[in-house]
Amino acid sequence: MTNFEVAQQRLQNQRLAGEKFATPGEVVGWLGAVQSQDNAGGKWAVAQRINGMTEAAIEQAINEGTLVRTHILRPTWHFVTPQDLRWMLDLTAVRVKMKMASYARSLALDEAVFARSNDVIAKALQGGKHLTRAELGEALQQVGIATDDFRLGFLMGNAELDGVVCSGAMRGKQFTYALIEERVTPAPSLSRDEALAELARRYFISRGPATIQDYIWWSGLTIAEAREGIEAVKNELVEETIEGEIYWRSPTTQPAQLQSPTVYLLPNYDEYIVAYADRSAIYDEQHGDKLDSRGNVLFQHTIVLDGVIVGTWKRTIKKREVVIEPTFFVLLTPAQTDAFTQAAQRYGDYLGLPATIKYSEAY
Repeated sequence: MTNFEVAQQRLQNQRLAGEKFATPGEVVGWLGAVQSQDNAGGKWAVAQRINGMTEAAIEQAINEGTLVRTHILRPTWHFVTPQDLRWMLDLTAVRVKMKMASYARSLALDEAVFARSNDVIAKALQGGKHLTRAELGEALQQVGIATDDFRLGFLMGNAELDGVVCSGAMRGKQFTYALIEERVTPAPSLSRDEALAELARRYFISRGPATIQDYIWWSGLTIAEAREGIEAVKNELVEETIEGEIYWRSPTTQPAQLQSPTVYLLPNYDEYIVAYADRSAIYDEQHGDKLDSRGNVLFQHTIVLDGVIVGTWKRTIKKREVVIEPTFFVLLTPAQTDAFTQAAQRYGDYLGLPATIKYSEAY
């Protein structure tokens, strides 16, 4: 299998290409979790896997609790379904807290402070209240818990990892928190072994072909935990060796025959990029000098042509239009340029605005 074939199968399995989903919950349930560190990018990531989806419809799903946004898997926010929230927290929260422990200690935060903070936050939210971080910060300050020097962010993140709070309904453009016990309907619990198997199953079926190193990066699990999960479901997967590396994928994936050229305007941290430790199948590091000052492709909005990253893009949302400014790594053909224009129009349709493309003078 070539890198191009790997990219084509990933497009198909991640449902960017081929069969799409009908609802935001189906997308996130299929992928297991969708990184939403950048909330706007996370919403667009979900929407691209549904035909004709709008930002307003994604926001409705968040406000209704069909999608939950919380810290899970790694020390960052993800969208997850209510059905998966508790078992994923049970499986991954301890390791996330371990990764945050050193910084927490530097802020004089220990288990006693976290326990007291959780209690204050829970009492403030009781009765179906949805409160902003600032409002919960005030409640903590009133009982003498300091919230300066990034402490409030750590206190709220810990409350998420401890299963106390998750995202509430948006209040305008402000995020809120709600109690998990009031926001999320209880779902059947999974044992540790069942959870390890289920997470591995979701990952490789939705993101394969991928390696165990890719999975460890995405899941935040240890090598031993990742191997245990793969062992439990390996009979449900296809194993394939590519250039000396073992890859796992869904057995139902057929050779991709995708329309070409097709362009996708992916957001930063899209699962098509962030879900893999090795991105060589879709990105050539020689283009690193064309990225912004941060120099990391994960942080960029990327232009993907037939599965391969060929540029980055920025958007400026105005009252009557969205302006899209591309930076290409390669010169596109007229047909590829038309495909890029169609992708820009899809993003405009998602926002409910006409899309205007602003090319650089160099292009």
